[in-house]
Amino acid sequence: MASSSGSSYPVRYLALFGAFVALIYGLVFLTGDKSPTPKLGIDLQGGTRVTLTARTPDGSAPSQDSLRQAQQIIETRVNGLGVSGSEVVIDGQNLVITVPGDDSSQARTLGQTARLYIRPVIQATSPTPPGTPAATDPGAPVDPAAPVDPAAPVDPAAPVDPAAPADPAPQNRPFPAQDPTDPAAPTDTAPTDTAPAEEPSEQDAGSEPGAAPTESSPDETADAIAEAKALRQSEDPTVQQQAAATIDCSAPDPLQGNDDPALPLVACSTDGTAVYVLGPSIIDGQQIADASSQFDTQQSRNVVSLSFDTAGGDTWAQFTAANIGQQAAFTLDSKVVSAPVIQGATPSGSATQITGNFTADSARELANTLKYGSLPLSFAASEAETVSATLGLASLEAGLIAGAVGLVLVLLYCLLYYRMLGILTALSLVLSMAAIYGILVLLGRWIDFTLDLAGIAGLIIGIGMTADSFVVFFERIKDEIREGRSFRSAVPRGWARARRTILSGNAVSFIAAAVLYVLAVGQVRGFAFTLGLSTLLDIVIVVLVTWPLVNLASRSEFWSRPSINGLGAVQEIARARKRAAAAKTAAAAGAEKEA
Repeated sequence: MASSSGSSYPVRYLALFGAFVALIYGLVFLTGDKSPTPKLGIDLQGGTRVTLTARTPDGSAPSQDSLRQAQQIIETRVNGLGVSGSEVVIDGQNLVITVPGDDSSQARTLGQTARLYIRPVIQATSPTPPGTPAATDPGAPVDPAAPVDPAAPVDPAAPVDPAAPADPAPQNRPFPAQDPTDPAAPTDTAPTDTAPAEEPSEQDAGSEPGAAPTESSPDETADAIAEAKALRQSEDPTVQQQAAATIDCSAPDPLQGNDDPALPLVACSTDGTAVYVLGPSIIDGQQIADASSQFDTQQSRNVVSLSFDTAGGDTWAQFTAANIGQQAAFTLDSKVVSAPVIQGATPSGSATQITGNFTADSARELANTLKYGSLPLSFAASEAETVSATLGLASLEAGLIAGAVGLVLVLLYCLLYYRMLGILTALSLVLSMAAIYGILVLLGRWIDFTLDLAGIAGLIIGIGMTADSFVVFFERIKDEIREGRSFRSAVPRGWARARRTILSGNAVSFIAAAVLYVLAVGQVRGFAFTLGLSTLLDIVIVVLVTWPLVNLASRSEFWSRPSINGLGAVQEIARARKRAAAAKTAAAAGAEKEA
């Protein structure tokens, strides 16, 4: 590389960089949302801050270990690589989540993946509308305080109350023995016996749970949870039927996230369109190893694939083999987010697939819900507020002004000191910033990278290091010229010497950025990320742009003029050294003759 003599080598390097930039901006404008702007952090565009209050079954304070574990899980979920600008901090007994952007729904739903279990479905029915009267003997006196017995027989000769539902029997219909032609039967859980490949449908995984509970004292909360457990987690089938018939899916759920996995459970679907009687949990959400959504081109539908750890995979294999045609419910915070029908046995260690009437968004949301498993605590969003970006924008404006002034001064210095070589420096910096900008846009789409003030600081430092690399290269060229070489011959030799220094310096900077990224949290990770990114691009720019441009300039008669390249003073030093060396040689020769 250092001794390349043909002009084709610099041209190839420049063409390679041009293709690199063209690829970046081709991806920017032809893929994704095609928006040519990077995602901004909360200090630049504002966002949402949500306070999650931990809920325990007995109303006691959560342990700090549980809060820290929940914090780590939510951080992994929301922040990915740690460069999305989101923060999760512990504030006393609460978790405070800050998410950049205008969409506050993400922050509000982050804590919902709390207690996730997989339970067998014993029965699935449609919910009874609140206030619906039960069928009774019209001649008998009505006790308003008496509980409704859903198992009580109905007299077929009794007059029909037109206000009563036409068919209350589906509330007690066993599952899966259902009549598929019955319009009251739940349409999302009844496959036919003759079509084992029937597509099992899902509940809407993206539906919001019931309304957030109102504030109450710890004693009142514990009493409400105990009362809900006595009714909805009873092992008595009669009590289960009563709970299924009387549960109000639209009301706040005191049992949310506090159900006992070892007991049965009566639960609503997240959209409130079905009520399930479920058996004890067979798999905990923490046993789910991974989940992802994709589009199945063969079946032309969105699917969700999930895999379990070793213990969970063995349990799932045994359960699916013994329950083909039955449903398995994925319950999240005591609500059913999905209840697929088991179409066949899943071998241990193999991934299983959930199909249904998914959109791309609902499949992705369900995959995220399953992927992150269970939190050690249940949370309720007790407070949400919008965070203004006024302070960040003011700081950004001041920083950009300072950066622009500094960049202009650097360019002026290069023009004065290196003359036309300073123009090559400016061109290299412009191309570097263009490449970095496109990469930031793509990273915002691919890994949710958000650019904040700390990230901008890392970029500015990285661009400064790029300018340092130019200085090292140019000074090595001047060293070669001082030794008496021409500009053309000094460029490849100077590059060979400068390259080692530039690579060594960038290697040290990249290692420092990598260590900082691994050890730091929050915005410091964003700083380390952009510093490392700009360090890598420095090498790309110097190798593919600066070196080829200077090499081509050294072959030009115009650029070889000392008045143009600013190397006249150095060349004069070289000539003076030659004259001094010649005079010394002549003096030595004269002394030898005299001797």
